Amino acid sequence: MIEEFKTSYRQHFEETLINEIIEVGIFKEVNEGHKLIDIGEYLRGMPLLISGAIKILREDSDDGELLLYYLERGDTCSMTMTCCMGNTKSEIRAIAEMDTKIVLVPIQKMELWIAKYKSWRNFVFESYHNRLNELLHTLDSIAFNAMDQRLLDYIKEKRRIVKNDIIKNTHQEIAYDLNSSRVVISRLLKKLERLGHVDLHRNYIKVLNL
Repeated sequence: MIEEFKTSYRQHFEETLINEIIEVGIFKEVNEGHKLIDIGEYLRGMPLLISGAIKILREDSDDGELLLYYLERGDTCSMTMTCCMGNTKSEIRAIAEMDTKIVLVPIQKMELWIAKYKSWRNFVFESYHNRLNELLHTLDSIAFNAMDQRLLDYIKEKRRIVKNDIIKNTHQEIAYDLNSSRVVISRLLKKLERLGHVDLHRNYIKVLNL
């Protein structure tokens, strides 16, 4: 896993910083569906993704969920950084989208490295910028796109993340991610099936023509 980490982050960090992360970081391998962070928790480390993918979710007042964005290899979560450095409770939920490898960076090191390493400062600022753009994209999608277009975008992004035409999600799980109802999602998926875009199965969707 350490060699994978070096490969994933060599473009971001100098060798001395990589060695420090290896020395103090906690390397973990989590299975698909594992909840890494939950709403209301205090965080003790910031995750850097080595492989796999994590979806970041927000919860509304009725316990509904909304998918904000995905984290992939070489990414970290700016919301996690904010909670760590501000010692505040998490306002997001992070769930492994597939089997995922991460390294957790201790909070005290995060602050030291901002002063010590220019590459770390650049990585933090770039992460904030990327996550903000993704949040704006999600906001635009909710504000300006009908649910059928949001579902299409969701399926395309999901296929890109898992690198497979098979999407192993139930209609209810998709409804949770899009903060919709299972009935609405099932109806729209049936429409996509009639148009020849997807093939629906009991616990998965096969993307045909998108």
